[in-house]
Amino acid sequence: MNNTSKIGKPKVEHKRHVAKTITWRLVGSLDTFLLSYFVIGFIGEWNLFGVQLSDDVLVKKAEIAGLLTALEIFTKTLLYYFHERVWFNIDWISKQQIRHIVKTISWRLVGAIDTIILVFFVFYIWDGETKGAAEVALAVFSLEIITKMILYYLHERVWYTFSWGVIKSED
Repeated sequence: MNNTSKIGKPKVEHKRHVAKTITWRLVGSLDTFLLSYFVIGFIGEWNLFGVQLSDDVLVKKAEIAGLLTALEIFTKTLLYYFHERVWFNIDWISKQQIRHIVKTISWRLVGAIDTIILVFFVFYIWDGETKGAAEVALAVFSLEIITKMILYYLHERVWYTFSWGVIKSED
């Protein structure tokens, strides 16, 4: 590891990490709600993958998507904040575009694991069983890989253009 890469590194205030966490959570949660709502309807109404979701799940897909999104707001806000703090201390990737791509991939892995766990949890709470949860989780996960990586990368690039909460080093 190159110890000289920290020379001249700007200090980032915690308020910046908090603001990035909140703005990303708004974008990510809207994406989760829309994806889960449409995936539950798509899989359930068309019996995709041979899965028959209960009528209660189909009728209440907006509430289920809302519960998933609400839980995700809590879990992913915490996970994102810690991910942001860890990445601030990683200095072995100096080129910003590559750093943003690698950071995007690492966040997507953390986010995917959280989404899969939450889908199973919500299905169990809502229906008393996890029938169809694997298919919904896999479908949401598969779509989120595309949508959330694009959205997250754009979010990182937008935040990179703002200096709010960044204290330039005097070195």
